[in-house]
Amino acid sequence: MTDQLTGSSDLAAARDNTGDTAVQQQSAAVPAPAGSGAGATMSMQAALNRALAEILEQDPKALVLGEDVGRLGGVFRITDGLQRRFGADRVLDTPLAESGILGMSVGLAMAGFHPIPEVQFDGFAYPAVNQIITQLARMNYRSRGTLPMPVTLRVPSFGGIRAPEHHGESLEALFAHVPGLLVVSPSSPQEAYHLLKHAAALPDPVIFMEPKSRYWQKGEVIASDGGSPLGSKVVRSGKHVTLIAWGAMVARCLQVAELAAEDGIEVEVLDLRWLKPIDAAGLAASVARTRRAVVVHEAPLTSGLGAEVAALVTERCFDTLRAPVERVTGFDVPYPSGDLEDEYIPNIDRILFGIQRVLEYRRG
Repeated sequence: MTDQLTGSSDLAAARDNTGDTAVQQQSAAVPAPAGSGAGATMSMQAALNRALAEILEQDPKALVLGEDVGRLGGVFRITDGLQRRFGADRVLDTPLAESGILGMSVGLAMAGFHPIPEVQFDGFAYPAVNQIITQLARMNYRSRGTLPMPVTLRVPSFGGIRAPEHHGESLEALFAHVPGLLVVSPSSPQEAYHLLKHAAALPDPVIFMEPKSRYWQKGEVIASDGGSPLGSKVVRSGKHVTLIAWGAMVARCLQVAELAAEDGIEVEVLDLRWLKPIDAAGLAASVARTRRAVVVHEAPLTSGLGAEVAALVTERCFDTLRAPVERVTGFDVPYPSGDLEDEYIPNIDRILFGIQRVLEYRRG
């Protein structure tokens, strides 16, 4: 089972066939979530903390490491209390050196451990890109499957918290472009809990992009019945247009759908969840129902992941599309800090205008 999702060629085959086949093949490797069937209301921060605690409890080879993840509990307190519970040999504070954190994780994985490293902010991942691309993503391929890399890199991602420069980025296209990496982004506490547990059970490196602006969002987390962690998910049904998003933009698209409904426009919202491999079958099924699509993401427009999504939709739904796929994104500038985020991040009005453009499109 561990060789079903290893090496860049297998990932490419998964993407080219159904988009989520490889992720589906790994579902049997994921342990059942702990706890009873009763749900609990908690924030995304608490849901991630709970997932990490259960991973450490269930897997003696699992380790958490990063800057301030131990005594402090992480800058967002995602790892709060874990070092006290599991000890400093399993929840490790590291030097302020992201390349060292990832290099250590590669070595630990080669030695049979299951590291879960954290970089405090997505902009801090840049110093570790060399290790991520040349070692983490390639080691299994380079060793012909003898050295799997069960590493789950937690990356607090995207903007929305009015932080300084380098504390808000949208790097999904960078990571998704690298053969050998899987990329996933949760949109709610329920998704965060189940997707992190699933990612940590995979035998391959996963970039786990957590929307930091949603850490304090509360929602119900059902431990024993969270639904499938595979592929995409329709979080609101509709018939006139599909909004496709991930991470923090899912909540914004749901707001847009509520407003559009007041004018009689039924918007379907698709949470893509897995950004590599993309669930091309689920994506096509949603757009085939509505025959129009708008992709929403925070990253710049040019060569953003929305371009890949638009290409997949066009390839699979060309005969039924009633309008070109629209993209509502950030701008082709560095991710801004502070108050300028409000001008950069797709807002409700910009998304509504995107919907209007596809609804009013007429051929010829």
